[in-house]
Amino acid sequence: MAEFPTELGVLTCLMLLAVSMWIPYVVGVSTDPSGEEAFARPAQIPNLRPWVQRAHRAQLNLLEQGMPFAVLVLIVNTLDGFMVLTYWAAVVFFWVRVLHAIGMITGIARMPLRPILFTTGWVCCLIMGYAVFAAV
Repeated sequence: MAEFPTELGVLTCLMLLAVSMWIPYVVGVSTDPSGEEAFARPAQIPNLRPWVQRAHRAQLNLLEQGMPFAVLVLIVNTLDGFMVLTYWAAVVFFWVRVLHAIGMITGIARMPLRPILFTTGWVCCLIMGYAVFAAV
């Protein structure tokens, strides 16, 4: 049996997080106190409670940064280019995205924390991009 790289394990966990990020949003929409039928028509985001708006944005934000990261990890895997740097980039990226989602939904992550978390994720993407070019 071949060794399963940590980066792919982290990527699997990240994608499970991404595919589950609809849950807070749907809970928020379906418990909306306005009395509107939540599934009769798409919710108007600006009319939702602030935490539900943030849950929606957290999901979009994870997809926005998670998909490029996932593609880069898969390219590095194809090139057999994993190294210590990619290991730590993957681990940091996952936990930064978890913290970003929690901070965004709860409203705890305000300036400057949320941009710092996002920028840290971006740097992790750049590291994976570097690993692609370092492997060729």
